[in-house]
Amino acid sequence: MASFVTDVLASSGKLEKEDLSGKISKMSRKVEDTKEEVCDMINKRYTDFLPSLQGSEELMVQVDEVSKEMDVLKNCIETEVQQNIHVAVAEYAKLKQQLEKNTIIITMLGHLKEFHNAMEEFNKALVDKKYVDAANQLERARASVDSLKGWKTSQLPLLSALRSELTVQRENLIYHLGDEWKGLVIWRLPSSKEPAGLKSFLKVELNLSHASSKDGETTPPPLLRCVLQALAIQGDLQHKIKLFSQVLLKTMLKPLVMYPSLCVRVTEQQSEGTTLALHCLEESTEERSTPSQVYSKLLLVLKTLHTHLLVCKCVCYFSDVSIGDKKLSAILGELIWEEISQCIIHECLLYSIPTNSSQLEKYNTVIKETEEFEKSLKELEFLQGDSTDLLKYARDVNCHFASKKCKDVIVAARKLMTSKMHNTVKITPDYKLRLPKLPAPGSEVKVKQETTKEELIMENTKQLSAWSLCLPACRISESVQQLMELALNTLCEAVGSSTQCALQLFFTVRNIFQLFYDVVPTYHKENLLKFPHLAAIQHNNCMYLAHHLLTLGHHFRAHLPQPLSEGVATFVDMVPGFRKLGAQCFLAQMNVQRAELLERLSTAHNFCNLDDEDNYIAASKAVRQVIHQLKQLGTVWQDVLPVSIYCKAMGNLLNTAITEVIAKIMMLEDISSEDGEHLHTLCQTIIEEGPLVFIPLAEENKNKKYQEEVPLYVKKWSTFKELVIVLRANLQEIVDRWADGKGPLAVEFSSSEVKNLIRALFQNTERRAVALTKIK
Repeated sequence: MASFVTDVLASSGKLEKEDLSGKISKMSRKVEDTKEEVCDMINKRYTDFLPSLQGSEELMVQVDEVSKEMDVLKNCIETEVQQNIHVAVAEYAKLKQQLEKNTIIITMLGHLKEFHNAMEEFNKALVDKKYVDAANQLERARASVDSLKGWKTSQLPLLSALRSELTVQRENLIYHLGDEWKGLVIWRLPSSKEPAGLKSFLKVELNLSHASSKDGETTPPPLLRCVLQALAIQGDLQHKIKLFSQVLLKTMLKPLVMYPSLCVRVTEQQSEGTTLALHCLEESTEERSTPSQVYSKLLLVLKTLHTHLLVCKCVCYFSDVSIGDKKLSAILGELIWEEISQCIIHECLLYSIPTNSSQLEKYNTVIKETEEFEKSLKELEFLQGDSTDLLKYARDVNCHFASKKCKDVIVAARKLMTSKMHNTVKITPDYKLRLPKLPAPGSEVKVKQETTKEELIMENTKQLSAWSLCLPACRISESVQQLMELALNTLCEAVGSSTQCALQLFFTVRNIFQLFYDVVPTYHKENLLKFPHLAAIQHNNCMYLAHHLLTLGHHFRAHLPQPLSEGVATFVDMVPGFRKLGAQCFLAQMNVQRAELLERLSTAHNFCNLDDEDNYIAASKAVRQVIHQLKQLGTVWQDVLPVSIYCKAMGNLLNTAITEVIAKIMMLEDISSEDGEHLHTLCQTIIEEGPLVFIPLAEENKNKKYQEEVPLYVKKWSTFKELVIVLRANLQEIVDRWADGKGPLAVEFSSSEVKNLIRALFQNTERRAVALTKIK
């Protein structure tokens, strides 16, 4: 084909405008023809799928020749235009515009050629399993399609066909890569229907296979890493690694942390590749893995993955697999680190924290092991940065020790508070808390040495009893004694601890007592009202705690860090609350018992008409029930309440009963001789058996003292005895006991009360009238 550009340039050096216009027109027609042929060929190839290899190659050669001629003509026109710029600016501009249009078309045709070549290379690479080359060719084709976006709208169907072809081939590549991935990274997992547990995890196995050549040598580069690199180029590797990391975490890494008997076995076989399988150590009986065990197991898995999956040894082909600027190991590390570090913290480090301060120094070993673990991960590029939550957690052992100790103490305290209260221990005046021996502060020693002589001089000859300020003998709940020992042990832990730790432990002890104040009355509310025995024990419990809280802070204050040593370490403010709590509990039970006594006496028909057999039986039964109830209470509270509290409580209840009896008898307007005899009999029963309810001590011979002291505890006892005397006395005896308002009867009753008794007991006679005049 003769070059018309050569004919144009054959002139002596100048191009005539008419000749130039003709040549450009001819060039335009030729460009349009070439364009149509190329488009037709592309449509047949990618739309109609017609084979035209030879024609397409000739057409591509034609496109190259026309492109070269266009470049020569363009340069020529630009030179001519510059020489004659003042003569034909407008005409040359038009010609140049036409030429630029043709140039754009030629460029687009070049992109079509590039797309076609890339797709051909892609197909060859895919067949040969050169996945990295295939992925690169596909990206090259994508770049050509992106460059064709400037094509005229009339060619949009062609562009759409190219994009569709590109999408189809990309999905084809991803499908092949996915198949290769499944064949090279093989998970063997337990059935989803099988419950999660140690036995199910024993079925977990990961096989990292690698393709081998016929002579047994690994093919360079390894197929697995080629697949990874191709996935990275196509932007699908992130998704694959994310799914892989989720399975890795769930079925291998977390179980290795959670189950101490579980470990990983790595086997390498040239034919099958590398296999990681979980198996069980039968000799392991520990409930939790130690940090060193966990770190070694995890590092074995991660190092194996790093060697056989994430890093390419064949540097002549490609280096470490990466996505953008990040290496694959770093990406996998980001996906698993947060979750696995939290698992290590909550399933391992949390349980490795010491339970007492003496073991804190040994924990430095765990901190060093954690540092080495993170250092190894950084070397493998799984981990970035200087400090992580895992290492921070290990280094903050003092804080975690205090938090764990406080949590354990509160849990133990609550368990004691909700345990049964009726298991008791005897507390005697010589009982003392088993306080630990603490080193005395130096300042105190000096003060004691200086004031020894002064103390000897100022010593009073009269000394307090050895039992002064001691807790009286009583019974308290065994759980409360254990609660106080728990508080003491916790305060001992605070001694010598860091300031933050000591503060936490001290206020945890305060929280123990506050928890007792809030929980016990609520949790045992029904039983405390229902059972007088428990109410008495709860009273003693509160008084026991209040007694020891007075001096508990003082014993430890000097040995605690500031600000606790400056006066903050005290429990004195809680003492009134506990005393009030104990008193309220016991008073509530007293009110219950008082109400029962009054209810029993209400069945006595107000002690009237006792000559009626039914009325006498009802009254007698009421009195017997009252005595029985008091005896029962006396037995229940025996050896439980302190003697003084016991006597006051029993005296108060007996006083309630006889006060009610006195009030009922004083309300009677007519008491026959037979009624008086019956009343005397009933009252005499109370007088004889009432003192017998006072049995505070288990030894019977020691209770006689308190039975003789009934008038000290029963306010109306003397009044009741006088009433009993009056019920059987004649008029003269009553007048004699009145003794002009100076006798024993006058001490207990007013004149009006005595007159009413006389009117009720005796008939209206002159003798009665005389007697009434003497009662003034």
